[in-house]
Amino acid sequence: MEMVLDWRALGSLLATLMVFRTAVRDFLPPEAKACLRRLLARVAAALRPPRGTVLIDEADGASGGANDHYDSAQLYLGARCLATAPAVRLHKPRHSPRPVASLPDAHATHDVFRGVRITWTSTARAVERGGGHGPYGAFGRGGGDQRTLELQFPRQHRDLIHDHYIPHLIAEAARMRLKSRERRLYTNRATGPGDDHHRLWSSHAFAHPSTFDTLAVDPALREEIRADLLRFAARRDHYARVGRAWKRGYLLHGPPGTGKTSLVAAIANLLEFDVYDLELTTVPTNSHLRRLLVSTTPKSVVVVEDIDCSLDLSDRNKKKKGVGGGTDKETAAQLAMVSPAAAAAMAAAGRESISLSGVLNFVDGLWSSCVGERLMVFTTNHPERLDPALLRPGRMDRKIELGYCTAPALRVLAKNYLGVGDEGCEDADADADPGAVTSLMAEAEGLLAAAAVRITPADIAEVFMGCDGAGAAAALRKLVDELRRRRDGAAAAAVAPDESAEDTTE
Repeated sequence: MEMVLDWRALGSLLATLMVFRTAVRDFLPPEAKACLRRLLARVAAALRPPRGTVLIDEADGASGGANDHYDSAQLYLGARCLATAPAVRLHKPRHSPRPVASLPDAHATHDVFRGVRITWTSTARAVERGGGHGPYGAFGRGGGDQRTLELQFPRQHRDLIHDHYIPHLIAEAARMRLKSRERRLYTNRATGPGDDHHRLWSSHAFAHPSTFDTLAVDPALREEIRADLLRFAARRDHYARVGRAWKRGYLLHGPPGTGKTSLVAAIANLLEFDVYDLELTTVPTNSHLRRLLVSTTPKSVVVVEDIDCSLDLSDRNKKKKGVGGGTDKETAAQLAMVSPAAAAAMAAAGRESISLSGVLNFVDGLWSSCVGERLMVFTTNHPERLDPALLRPGRMDRKIELGYCTAPALRVLAKNYLGVGDEGCEDADADADPGAVTSLMAEAEGLLAAAAVRITPADIAEVFMGCDGAGAAAALRKLVDELRRRRDGAAAAAVAPDESAEDTTE
C-alpha cells in the first residue's frame, strides 16, 4: 500500500510540473521567462562545487615571445585527451611520419588525473595593439589572434592541479618531444605594420644530409672542429663556474663554394641542434633583433650567412679616415639593403635599421645569455671587411678558414661521389680499372698541389655529378682535364702582363 501511495505521489508531482511548464510557456511574458532562466542558472551554479581556472596563453603578453607551456599542453592533449574529443585539428608537418592533433578553437575535451575530472577548453580572441605602447613599441597599429587554453577543475583540488598535474603535463610533453624529436630549420618572418609579432619564426623539418664524414676539408681541421664542438656541448658546468654564457661563436670564411654551408649543416647534425637561419635584411630594428634572439630555443645554431652582404658592418676606423659627410650615404645604402616589409616597419616606427651596435649586443650582450647551449655562426667571403669588434674572442671564438680544394679533400669527394676510397677503387663500379683510377688520382693530387691551380670543392663536386654513371675513371679523367685547363690558363695570365710591359717599353 505504501508503494502504491509513493507512485501516486510521484505521478501527482509529474503532473504538477507539466502544468507549471505549460503555464510558464503559454502565459508568462518573455521578460519573466528570461528572469526565471537566470534564477535557475544561479541556483544550479550555487549547487555545483566551486571551480578553479588556469589560463595558458599561446604567447607571453609581457615579452611577446612564445609560451612553452602552451606548446606542451597542446602536445599532451594531442597524445592523451583528443581521442574522445568531438572535434580535432590535424596538421602534418612536411617530412613528418604522422599528423599532429590539436584542440580547435571554441572546443573542449576532458582529462582525468588521480580521479579528478579536468576540462580543457581552447579559445581565441582578437588582440589590438597600438603603436608606441606595450611590448611592441612603435611598429604601428596591428592585430592578431591570441589563443588560450583554459583548464578548469574543482577548486578543492587546486593544490593537486598546481603541484602535481601541471608538472606532470610538462614532464610528459618533454618526454614525448625527446621520443619523437624532429629537428627544425627556422627562418625569421618579414615584418611590417599589422603583422602578428608573436610568430617571429617560421619552421620546416631539417633534413640536410651533410655530416663530418662527408665534409671535403682537411682531416686534421675536421677533427679539430669536431672535438671543439663536443667539448663545448659537454661543458655546461664549466661555463657556469667561470661566469660565461653557455654559447660559442664561429666565423666561417673563405671563397664561395668551399663548404661553409655544408659545415653548418654538419655541425647541426653532429650536435642534434635546431638551426635558426637569420636573415638580417628583414629585421627592422635592434629591439626586434633582440626579440628574435630571446624567442630561440636551447640546443640551437643561429646562422647569419654572408654577414658582410646583409648589413654594413665594416671597420669603423676605416670609415673615420674617409671623406666627411658620408653618414647620409651609408644610411641610404643601409636602408636600400633591407626588405620592403622591413622598410615599411621602419618608416612606421620612425627608426633606422639595425646597427653594428645592435648586432654586437645580439652576439655578446646581456640578452645573448638568455638562451643557453647555443652556437652563433657567421659566414663571409671577405672577413677583412668586418669591424674588429665583431671578430674579437667572446663574440667569434673561432675563425675557420675554408680554402680551395686540397689532396685530402679530393679523396673525401672521390669517396663520396665515386666510391673511390683510400685503398683504391674497392667501392667503385666493378668495371673500373684500379690502375687507371690510382694513376688519375695521383695526377689530380699533383695538379692540386700546384699553387696556380685553384678550384673549390663545389667545382669538383659539379664535375663528378656531371659524370654520374660514366664510371670513376671517366670522372677523374674529366677532372684532370679541368685542372690542366686551369693550370694553363693561370700560366697564360701570368705571362700576359710581362708581354704587355715589354710592348710599353718599346
